[in-house]
Amino acid sequence: MIFLRRHLHEDLKNEYLIVIDPHVLWKNLKDRYDHQKTVILPKARYEWMHLRLQDFKSVSDYNSSMFRITSKLLLCGEKVTDEDMLEKTFSTFHASNVLLQQQYREKGFIKYFDLISCLLVAEQNNEVLMKNHEARPTGTTLFPEVNMARHDHYKKNHGRGRAYAHGRGRNYAHGLRFDRGRNGNHKNTFPPEVEKC
Repeated sequence: MIFLRRHLHEDLKNEYLIVIDPHVLWKNLKDRYDHQKTVILPKARYEWMHLRLQDFKSVSDYNSSMFRITSKLLLCGEKVTDEDMLEKTFSTFHASNVLLQQQYREKGFIKYFDLISCLLVAEQNNEVLMKNHEARPTGTTLFPEVNMARHDHYKKNHGRGRAYAHGRGRNYAHGLRFDRGRNGNHKNTFPPEVEKC
């Protein structure tokens, strides 16, 4: 009785507070909730019927749905074997993967888990290949000599002893600013502190 009450919801504990016989409590709970199987079973059968590998973006998502549905079927007394799960997976490959599906069939998997492990590894390898391809498309190569030339040019023009002062912006040289006038001629403009002198 202590074990049963420990796993009951607080509201149910209050409802069956006066029941002291564990057999009576178990029977009352069974009568109250046993009909859930008749509610779950039709939906679980429908989900099993329409379960297709090609409808999922990843093997992991498909695998999660497979175990969720089979758990409901097993709860309702429906027997689901590894053979059933394998056949469901093979028969719901995308039409463009017919040859791939035949190759997996020929491997002779007996356990559903072995097939899913193989599919997960293949999916992971495909993702790595796609990422490598997208990083640098086929036929394109790097030109290290161009990068080296740009580096040398930067060091030459931006190294120590350059003419332009840091933080002064464009057209500053040794404290002098060169402005272009309206007629296009250059005129020298001294900074305010120099003009005061």
